[in-house]
Amino acid sequence: MKAIVKQTAAPGAGYVDVDDPKPGPKDVVIAVKSAAICGTDIHIYDWTRYAQDRIKPPMIFGHEVCGDVVELGSQVDTLQKGDRVAVETHIPCGVCFQCQTGNQHICEKMAIVGVHTDGVFAEYAKIPAVCCWKLPGDFDPDLGAILEPIGVAVHGILEGEVNGMSVAVFGCGPIGLFGIGAINALGANKIFALEPNRARLEMARKFAPNAVLINPADENAVQIIKESTGGRGVDVVVELSGSPAAVKMAFQVLRLGGRVSLVGLPSQPITLDAPTDIIYKEAKVFGTTGRRMWDTWWQVQGLLDSGKFDPMPAVTHRMGLAEIGKGIDLAKTGQAGKVLLYP
Repeated sequence: MKAIVKQTAAPGAGYVDVDDPKPGPKDVVIAVKSAAICGTDIHIYDWTRYAQDRIKPPMIFGHEVCGDVVELGSQVDTLQKGDRVAVETHIPCGVCFQCQTGNQHICEKMAIVGVHTDGVFAEYAKIPAVCCWKLPGDFDPDLGAILEPIGVAVHGILEGEVNGMSVAVFGCGPIGLFGIGAINALGANKIFALEPNRARLEMARKFAPNAVLINPADENAVQIIKESTGGRGVDVVVELSGSPAAVKMAFQVLRLGGRVSLVGLPSQPITLDAPTDIIYKEAKVFGTTGRRMWDTWWQVQGLLDSGKFDPMPAVTHRMGLAEIGKGIDLAKTGQAGKVLLYP
């Protein structure tokens, strides 16, 4: 089969022929119908420090995917050939303390599809059956491929209530856009979207038409939010950018007793004024990663079923798998939303 392989410990990747995958006893093989580029894939392609610390070439990467089951491992009895599935990319061990107490998504021995195992930028992919979320047979594979990143946003949002509340979302990349759409569907009474990239900021309007759009590079975001909330600040902040400046500002715009969900991954340590930002505010601070298995997936399904949330406007480009370099470049420009790849 054809696949995108990180062949060497250097920038780039090859579109090459590799052996078809064979399932282990607890795996399935899926025919990939649609796959999406994630920030992690950009790190791997560019061979950043993140990738150098985790990736062992050669390997296939990519992890956001929808496909159809074509082969079953000998011990798999939860799926059948022909089933359409989306993939939960966290592979839990199933036996550690975290897995046994309902926290599989932060398993002590966590592995990630496309990071620690061969991934999905290929015609076929081997996936643990425990990581497969079964979909209706006619489910749009493009939507299926982005359920995983939608879940990242929803997990961070639903660490508490947002209905009837004021919410600030930092970062309007694809996950931020999904978050804004979900918050709007969940009934927030006021949404602030903060993003320095003008193109991405304008995309937020498609997900929450009444959102207050703020470019923190050109405007005094703290002043705007405080003036719009009676001087109090917002009830909830969801930080999805990973920008150190945004993390600091998140606490500045939070009201007393408010909640911050930190989802974005800063590339360096951040210094906060703990008494002012957290302690005296009695701020509730949550770090969230990935998706709860399978709570978050049910929540995402409920949002989609409600008809109030359409994530598809975040998909801006579609291309063949062989055009991975072009797709990566588009994602890096900030002028694209989600970029989908097809074998």
